[in-house]
Amino acid sequence: MISYTKSGFPYIGSEVFETTQKVKYLRTPGMAMIGRPEVDISGLANFLEGFPEELGFLKYLDDSIKLSSAEELSKTAGQWCYLAFGPERTWNNNAEQYFENIKLHKHGSIMEHANFTMAIWGVSRSFTHEIVRHRAGCGFSQVSQRYVGEATLRFVERPEFVNNMALHTYFLDRIDACKNEYVWTTDYLLNKQKSGEEILSAERKTDLKKKIQQCSRAILPNETEAPIIITGNVRAWRNIIEQRVSEHAEIEIRRVVYNVFLCLQPFLPNILSDYKTVKLADGTPALASLHSKV
Repeated sequence: MISYTKSGFPYIGSEVFETTQKVKYLRTPGMAMIGRPEVDISGLANFLEGFPEELGFLKYLDDSIKLSSAEELSKTAGQWCYLAFGPERTWNNNAEQYFENIKLHKHGSIMEHANFTMAIWGVSRSFTHEIVRHRAGCGFSQVSQRYVGEATLRFVERPEFVNNMALHTYFLDRIDACKNEYVWTTDYLLNKQKSGEEILSAERKTDLKKKIQQCSRAILPNETEAPIIITGNVRAWRNIIEQRVSEHAEIEIRRVVYNVFLCLQPFLPNILSDYKTVKLADGTPALASLHSKV
């Protein structure tokens, strides 16, 4: 399910389908991790050697066990708070116990230093309307339907429709009709404007294109694909996972964020170790954890 680029970044593909009228649609979300922490703590040497030699702070840099960059960054931030750099500190071979204690006491702020960026497609406007509510610790860049038009228009079929012939057929008919209405409205507005009838006010060619598309997009349903790039720090991603991969979450967002979890897990083996996959009655996975609101 998960593949990796040559540089070790995970991605999950999504097949593109077509109706008989060549309208494109997707059934599953695709995603790619396009940003992750790169950490080098060797620059702390000058800071650490400024303390009495007998404290042994400089040896902090000589830990033979290497953590992922995200966990190295978070753990260093946590030990910074207590200047816990001496030989009595928690060494990396006990990182699992260290992060378990962090989660137990809900000291999640140290996880805010590490950020991961996910590009996500094959998701509907319903999904993006929900996910952008997670403002704290996140950044979002979403396709604007004021600036993109017919050529890149795609739709997303809900999982409930895929194996139900009546719902699937109706979905195909609906998106064909929607595409036709969108194109007709766009062409109508453009032709009226060219004939001198000012339905839309636009001083420049780019303004006209934008105003036509922002008008035509009113026709588009929630099933319209809305690709989005999300950057979140690890604490924010934990919060999203906790809320959106629960049994109470909507099925599309639960499926998307569960896949995000699968992509993050190899880079956060200790920080995400408390999450356990459970199967819901409908056969879809959810996640459970003893540590909420870290």
